[in-house]
Amino acid sequence: MDPHKLVKMVNAIAAFFESETDAKVVSEEIAGHVRRFWEPRMRKELIRYIDEEGGVGCKASVLEAIAVHRETLVPRGAGK
Repeated sequence: MDPHKLVKMVNAIAAFFESETDAKVVSEEIAGHVRRFWEPRMRKELIRYIDEEGGVGCKASVLEAIAVHRETLVPRGAGK
């Protein structure tokens, strides 16, 4: 999957939740949405892109959500 499409999608998700004033809630909501609605290969590709390319183009709230909730987003046994 094209990581640039994933960035566009996750940034749209973040934009929706950024109306919340509590940054912790924003982070939880972004991660929760990605966990519930993205298939494991999409989550893995987004994390790979952030790890290898620095997440260029991702909103700061996305990078925060992935950093804080990474363990819950990576499928068990999938490694890094």
